[in-house]
Amino acid sequence: MNGLIDISPDGETLEACAGVLQEVFGYDAFRGPQADIVRHVSEGGDALVLMPTGGGKSLCYQIPAIARARAGHGLTVVVSPLIALMHDQVGALIEAGVSAAFLNSSLTGEQAQQIEKQMLRGELTLLYAAPERLTTPRFLALLDSLHERGKLSLFAIDEAHCVSQWGHDFRPEYRALVVLHERFAGVPRVALTATADDLTREDIVTHLQLQDARRFVSSFDRPNIRYTIVEKKDGSAQLMRFIRDEHTGAQGHDAGIVYCQSRKRVEEVAGMLNDAGFNALPYHAGLDAALRQRHQDRFLREEGLIMVATIAFGMGIDKPDVRFVAHLDMPKNIEGYYQETGRAGRDGEAANAWMVYGLQDVVNQRRMIDESPAADEFKQVLRGKLDALLTLAEASDCRRMRLLSYFGEASTPCGNCDNCISPPALDDATESARKLLSCIYRVQQSSGMAFGAGHLMDILRGKVTEKVTQYGHDKLSTFGIGADLSETQWRALMRQLIAREAIHVDSAHFNTLHLADAARAILKGESQVWLRQLSEKKASSRSKSGRASQTARAPDGQPLSLSERDCLDALKAWRGEVAREHNLPAFVIFHDSTLRAIAAQKPRTLADLDGIAGLGQKKREAYGADVLRVVSAFD
Repeated sequence: MNGLIDISPDGETLEACAGVLQEVFGYDAFRGPQADIVRHVSEGGDALVLMPTGGGKSLCYQIPAIARARAGHGLTVVVSPLIALMHDQVGALIEAGVSAAFLNSSLTGEQAQQIEKQMLRGELTLLYAAPERLTTPRFLALLDSLHERGKLSLFAIDEAHCVSQWGHDFRPEYRALVVLHERFAGVPRVALTATADDLTREDIVTHLQLQDARRFVSSFDRPNIRYTIVEKKDGSAQLMRFIRDEHTGAQGHDAGIVYCQSRKRVEEVAGMLNDAGFNALPYHAGLDAALRQRHQDRFLREEGLIMVATIAFGMGIDKPDVRFVAHLDMPKNIEGYYQETGRAGRDGEAANAWMVYGLQDVVNQRRMIDESPAADEFKQVLRGKLDALLTLAEASDCRRMRLLSYFGEASTPCGNCDNCISPPALDDATESARKLLSCIYRVQQSSGMAFGAGHLMDILRGKVTEKVTQYGHDKLSTFGIGADLSETQWRALMRQLIAREAIHVDSAHFNTLHLADAARAILKGESQVWLRQLSEKKASSRSKSGRASQTARAPDGQPLSLSERDCLDALKAWRGEVAREHNLPAFVIFHDSTLRAIAAQKPRTLADLDGIAGLGQKKREAYGADVLRVVSAFD
């Protein structure tokens, strides 16, 4: 079974796949590189697919799975790390008329045995399983049985970045998936991820033995997401203002995710938002597993909920109408930032990625790296990844260009990030940077000790404190030479110098500051330092991008009329009832874009439903009459 195979009588692979796309999923054309990927995988080729969240990654293995099953090649096994994701993806496939199932710990022993029997009888097209289950002797024996009969068609390894120690979500059990290559060498494999830098890509290739796989790297750009990073002053108050100004409208609040670093902070922020009238839920690893699951289910199935979470929440969350992702604490690296912000705007509509960060965030992240038990080489890589994120946060030019550049993608200014919309005014802060670096040097020279940021700022600003006089630092030549800058400006300058590796934070000794390698060039006047003029941008200075403030539009971009909006509301209410009956998120039944198209076109017959994106054959048969009934009230 190894090598390229025809899946249609005439060998017209792409035509067969396009037929599946239209018939099953209700779409007339592939997007971006999807056509090349599905043809290659359908013909039996191995592939590594890097495609951003919302880019249609699942179709890149679901369509080949269906096409190959129709050609008699049997079962596709999908490796997926999350129970909730398996449940919703299988539910969506069944809704579309595809025979699919999952095997995970949510099933009883009897239910699992029934699915295994279906699997062996050839009744399933796709089977989802977690990596730890797939590599058990029992499951491998089942796969052996299928393989011997030529009925094992394809392995799809989703969230493939989990195999890499350099990735943002390393899971050791993914390493064991190399058994797929070793034991079933003739069965094609496709590994898929939304986020992977060069190091992570090479790890995926090495540990999954995909050296001969064709690589498909899509653009990492998510043009509908607006990136904003602001100076942290009072993070909680800033978050409230952001949600109220950008994501609250006549229709209520938008759905969003707020990321915090600690469990305690998650609980505090969720409580604060609820007290302020928002509908917020906490999510972190310290909560009971059943409660976490209930909160996740509510987030996926209800509108207008805000999930306040640690990074324990998010992988596999396929909710398309998340209008914002906010970070109250800085992530560890750009991959994590990109993956987390990528959970906004999966429907292609406008969304916000908003973050506040300050000097303490930098110090905390450095400390966590320094205090980890990892080897020095590993720590150095982590520091480099953190530095890249700091550079993004401190950037005064286009943030999207910086973000895409990290993943090796060239771009031009986007016009849809805070720096493009309101370019920051910059001051030459080289002289101030030299004062700060000189102060660090003088303090250590005079005391034989190093000190933290607060004490150094007191010296520079000429504040006579007990600590300053105790060590005689009011006698230093640098005492009071920085009174022209505020504490906020000094902190911003410290952040930038830490990011540029001119200052080193010694987390093992009370976060004291020391001169680092890049300080020399600044002190000698060989390198300039620019500091943005600090003033947080007001939301009123730019157009809102949240759903709560947007007018519903038809697929052609035209605003829906009042009657069409009423029809859309009725369709959403009907969809909600169906979703509850099926225990699925509403978007699994129909995406909002499909309902908007129906409301705009006002179909009167089943034939009128043909060609509406997202309405495959099975859904037309199952729901067509109900859709026409709802629409008929608005003729």
